[in-house]
Amino acid sequence: MTGFKSDFLRRLAERGFIHQVSDETGLDDLFAKETVTAYVGYDATATSLHIGNLISATMLYWLQETGHRPIALMGGGTSMVGDPSFRDEQRKLLTTEAIDENIAGIKKIFARILKFGEGPTDAVMVNNADWLLKLNYVEFLRDVGRHFSVNRMLSFDSVKIRLDREQSLSFLEFNYMIMQGYDFVELSRRYGCRLQMGGSDQWGNIINGVDLGHRMGTPQLYALTTPLLTTSSGAKMGKTAQGAVWLNGDLFSPYDFWQYFRNTEDADVGRFLKIFTRLPLDEIARLEALGGAEINEAKKILATEATAVVHGRKAAEEAAETARVTFEEGALAETLPTITVARSELAGGAGLLSLVVAAGLAGSNGEARRHVQSGAVRVNDETVSDPRASVSEADLREGVVKLSVGRKKHVLVRPQ
Repeated sequence: MTGFKSDFLRRLAERGFIHQVSDETGLDDLFAKETVTAYVGYDATATSLHIGNLISATMLYWLQETGHRPIALMGGGTSMVGDPSFRDEQRKLLTTEAIDENIAGIKKIFARILKFGEGPTDAVMVNNADWLLKLNYVEFLRDVGRHFSVNRMLSFDSVKIRLDREQSLSFLEFNYMIMQGYDFVELSRRYGCRLQMGGSDQWGNIINGVDLGHRMGTPQLYALTTPLLTTSSGAKMGKTAQGAVWLNGDLFSPYDFWQYFRNTEDADVGRFLKIFTRLPLDEIARLEALGGAEINEAKKILATEATAVVHGRKAAEEAAETARVTFEEGALAETLPTITVARSELAGGAGLLSLVVAAGLAGSNGEARRHVQSGAVRVNDETVSDPRASVSEADLREGVVKLSVGRKKHVLVRPQ
C-alpha cells in the first residue's frame, strides 16, 4: 500500500494511517485526477473529541493539505440513537439540547485543525440532523431500508459480538447503520462526497454506505479506515488515571496532554510522530533513530508538536517550559495542574491517599496506597512512606502544596 500515485493516499500510507480500503486502485485513480471531497463523522456524545478521534481528524488535515476538500460531519441526528458498534450496552440517550452543547464543544478543535471557507478545498462542517430529523419514516423504510439485508447486518462483527454475548441490541440501535449509510448518500448528493474515512471499527457501517450509494444511483463511493491504535505493550491508547485524553483543554489541560505524549514508550516514538505531528518524514526518521537517553529529546518534541496541533503553539511551548522548569530546575512552576480543596479540610489534615486520588494521580485509594508503599509519592518533593499521612496547612509553600507521584506527575493543591 505504499505505491500510490496520488499525494493523499501516499501521504497516509507513509505515515501509517491506512488499515483497509474498499478499492485501492479506483480510489487512487480518483485522487490522482480530480479534487475529491471526503468526510469523517463524529457523534456528539461528549463536549469534546478524544485522542482516538484525533487520528481521523488528522486524515482530514492531510486531505486538505494535499489539495482536496474535507467534510467534518457532526452527528446531531445519529447522536439521538447512538452507535452500538462493539459496545456491551446501549448508549445513554441524549436530549437535543445536550447534543447541541456537545457539538459546540467539538467545533473548537476543528477550528485549529482545518481551514474553513468557501474555496474549492476549504473544509465544510455539516450536521446530519439537517436531513435525518426531517425524514418521513414510512418513506425512509420504503426508499432506503429496503436496500439493507438483515442477514448481512447480523454478520458484521460490531453486531455479531453483541448477540453472541446474549446482550440486548435494541431496534433503535439496529437502525444506526442504516442512518449512517444514508448519511454517505446524502453527502454524495449535496456535496459530491466520494469517500468516507473512520476507525477500523467503522468498516461495516462505511461499507453499508458504499453499497447503499450503488443501489441508490450515486457515483462510485469508497471506504478507508485506520488501524486501532495501541501502544507497543498492547494497551489501548487514550486512557490515564484521570480518564480519557480529551482534546479540549477544559477537560484535559494542555500540560497534561503534553505529559501524556512525553510519557510515550520508546518503541512508539517514531509511529506517534508520524501520526500525531506534521513533522517531515526525514526529521521523524532522525528522531526515531536516537537511542539511550537521547530518545527523551524525541519524546519532548513529540509532546510539543502534538500539543501544538490540538492546543496551539503558544500553549504547547508553555507546557514544555513548565515541564522543563519542574523537572530540570526543580522549581515550582505556576502553570502546573492545580486542584482546590477547602481550607478547613487542610486545617484538620487532609488524608494523603484521598488527596492523591482527588488530584487524579491515582484511580483509587488502593492504587494511591501502593504508590505510597513503593516510595513514589512526594509532598513538596519529600517522599512520604506512611499511607496514613495527612497534608495540612503547615505543608503550604507559597500558598500551595506540591503533590507528586513518580518523576513526571505533579499537581498543585491550593486551599480556598
